[in-house]
Amino acid sequence: MLKLKTAILLLTFAGLAGAEEHSLTLQQALEIAARQNPDVALARLDAQKAEEGIKVAKDPFRPHVNAGSGLAYTYGYPNSIEGNAPSLFEVRTDEALFNRPKSWELAAAREAARGSEYGAEAKTDEVAYQTADLFLTASQMQHDSETLSTQLPSLEKVVEATEVAVNEGSALPLELKRAQVNLAISRERIASDTLDQDYYEMMLAVALGFPATDRVKPVDSDLGIAVTPPSEQEAADRALRNNRELRQMQSNVLAKQMDFRSYKSARWPQVDLVAQYALFAKYNYQQYFQKFQHNNFQLGFSVLIPVLIGPAAHGLAQQAYTEMAKLRIQTDQLRNRILTDTRRSYEQWQKAENIRNLSRMQLDLAREELTVLLAQNGEGRVPMSQVEQARLEESNKWMALYQAETQVTRAKLAILRQMGTLMASVREGKTAMTKP
Repeated sequence: MLKLKTAILLLTFAGLAGAEEHSLTLQQALEIAARQNPDVALARLDAQKAEEGIKVAKDPFRPHVNAGSGLAYTYGYPNSIEGNAPSLFEVRTDEALFNRPKSWELAAAREAARGSEYGAEAKTDEVAYQTADLFLTASQMQHDSETLSTQLPSLEKVVEATEVAVNEGSALPLELKRAQVNLAISRERIASDTLDQDYYEMMLAVALGFPATDRVKPVDSDLGIAVTPPSEQEAADRALRNNRELRQMQSNVLAKQMDFRSYKSARWPQVDLVAQYALFAKYNYQQYFQKFQHNNFQLGFSVLIPVLIGPAAHGLAQQAYTEMAKLRIQTDQLRNRILTDTRRSYEQWQKAENIRNLSRMQLDLAREELTVLLAQNGEGRVPMSQVEQARLEESNKWMALYQAETQVTRAKLAILRQMGTLMASVREGKTAMTKP
């Protein structure tokens, strides 16, 4: 048991030793996520599989050549073997010239591949927004931890000053207890934020395709979020035009339409080009035929006219029609969701802007109050503990302002995502929004 525990500890330390720390800007994180995120990779594999499906659907319209031999011992009349006369060597080729069901299947495969490509792009947009959200959260946790750490000296000074005042009889013991509780709360918040920061840095690393043992440290960067979004109506129009998920849904509807036409065209005649060559042996035929030749070939058309096709084609056509109706309903639902999400993103942006403006006003007020208290402390009119308390209040207002700025950025990124321009904005190094 002791050896097993030792082995586990060694493996744990080895895993931690192999961990890496990546310091990335938001732009770099989004670019890496677009390349390495597992969900994006899976979506691209699905798109690649759908692209290969086009080759499968093209197969009936490409020539197939088969070579072999019908050589066999013959006793009596030379009967056919597997549909061909006995021969030393034979070659057969066939290719569909007119086949409406297969033609519609090919068109459906092409549309499905196009829809899968839209799906991969939609997954990239979704992952980019999730990565940006994790990045902003990790950055906020990091900033909060740093700010709280800078507050500890002030809190400790407040405790020391209050303790002196209590000993001198100029302050109640309750004030000392309150200062000690505030110091303990601040230390607990630092520990809690440190754990949250580590968690979000880990989740950010996983979103970027790195191992869970790695950590991604956010680096402050300017993504051009200072510009103003366009009008809500313009953003909604762009969202309806650019949304990849909506395009994929529309492509799926078209693919089902082609499947429906494929099943409905099962009664159409089918024409194939057929050619074959056979090299005969004389001893198989000389007793039964007046004329013999070694080389024989045929070139012509094979025409198949369906007479009774059974109920399967009708049933498949009805299933495709039902799926098509279902997809149309889902498309309308998606279109409504895009419009409501865009409107909600604008509402969140406006709320975040108002909160940020209020946070700035509160910060200005806290700074002015600190300035007044510093002047009064210099005159001996207020104690140092009150000044340190004002410093803490100013620090908290700075933290609130940073959080409000983060919310504004998050809301604008949500609008970019709705418009389908998030990744394009990152690659271009500027947003796709209009300047004020």
